[in-house]
Amino acid sequence: MSELTVRILTEDDWEAYRAVRLEALRESPEAFVATHAEESAIEESVWRDRMNRSVRLVAEQDGRAVGVASIGRAETSGDDDAGEIFALWVTPERRGTGVASALVRRAAAQARDAGQRHIVYWVGTENGRAVAFASGMGFRPTDYRRPMRVVSEEDGEEEIAMVLPLGDDKSSSYPRL
Repeated sequence: MSELTVRILTEDDWEAYRAVRLEALRESPEAFVATHAEESAIEESVWRDRMNRSVRLVAEQDGRAVGVASIGRAETSGDDDAGEIFALWVTPERRGTGVASALVRRAAAQARDAGQRHIVYWVGTENGRAVAFASGMGFRPTDYRRPMRVVSEEDGEEEIAMVLPLGDDKSSSYPRL
C-alpha cells in the first residue's frame, strides 16, 4: 500500500471532487443533507463554482480517493477568524486508519495559512465516535448547539460545535457562532 497523500483540489479537479462526493452520498446518505440523486443532476458549472467557494481536500492512496473534506469560513461567525470543516468522509475500508486525521491536519494548516484562529467542526451530540475523534484531534466542546439537519439514530437530534484553536492561540475564547 502506498503513502497516503492529501491535496487541495482546484476548479479543474471538479470531476474528481464530484466522483468522491457522489461516492460519499451513495455510501453514507444519512451523513449528508443532500442526496445522491440531487447531486448527480448538478451541472458542471455548479460543481466548478463549489470548488471556488471552499477549499476541497481529497485524501488519496494507490491512485484512489479514500477521503474528502471541505474547509471554509464558519457560516455563523461574524468575522473571518474562524474556519469550518464540513463534509468530512472516509471510505469504509479506510476508517480508523488515519485518513480523517490527515484530512483534518491539512484543513487546519490551510485555515491557519488563511489567517484563521479557530476551526469549528459540528458533530452529532449522540455520535460518540465523532466526538471522540474530534476530541483526540484537539477540538474542544462549546456551549453552541443546533438542530441536526439530518436526524439519525447514531447522531441524535442535535449537533455540538467543537472548536480547535490554531497556532499560538490556546485560549478558551471561541469565535462567535
